[in-house]
Amino acid sequence: HQPMYFLLRHLSFLDLCLISATVPRSILNSVTFTNSISFLGCAVQLFLVVLMTGSEIGILTAMSYDRYVAICRPLHYEAVMSKGASVLLMAVSWLNGGALGILYSTGTFSLKFCGSNQIHQFFCDVPALLKLTCSEQHVTIYVGVAIGVCYAFSCLVCILISYMRIFSTVLKVPTRQKQSKAFSTCLPHLIVVSMFLLTGAVAYLKPASDKPSLPDLLVSIFYSVAPSALNPIIYRIRT
Repeated sequence: HQPMYFLLRHLSFLDLCLISATVPRSILNSVTFTNSISFLGCAVQLFLVVLMTGSEIGILTAMSYDRYVAICRPLHYEAVMSKGASVLLMAVSWLNGGALGILYSTGTFSLKFCGSNQIHQFFCDVPALLKLTCSEQHVTIYVGVAIGVCYAFSCLVCILISYMRIFSTVLKVPTRQKQSKAFSTCLPHLIVVSMFLLTGAVAYLKPASDKPSLPDLLVSIFYSVAPSALNPIIYRIRT
């Protein structure tokens, strides 16, 4: 259980940081009846949100691999998921998130902003900021989005392969009680991954609209706030 709890600790810390990067500022603005944020503060907030979300995708992928080794290769579990391997998986996840954060924040704030300075969102996000720019060329952002999509898609493929092998192994187990135990371990993780990746893909890949809309706000809440709020509940139920 040690590698699983090690991964859960990092996931909990990431969720705490992700919520802390967006929600407290929004609450403070509501309490003080202000709706402003500095240029530097907006850039830092964007960097932190992308850093945390990118790192969380990597950790969720590492957790699916951990479940695969535990269920499909139990006799090799201690050798494969050693302390060094767990630390390496965490380091790669944090580095990937940091690289995406630097790429997205520098690419977005290297553009020229003119006209309205109202961000129709409760935090600084790339789609909302792109509506304020007067630069016609968004090459850096398009490259960043393409890299982010490839990263998320590769993580999704790894997760799907892990769970396909898990389910094929679990279905061969003759005892239904052991099947239900394995499924109850994996289904919470699948719920979190599906909600996180689906809402994030909708937020970044859908065509930008000129007018603010409630669905845009709800999608942003679902991928930036909801997973972090639901993770402790989902993982506490069966862990």
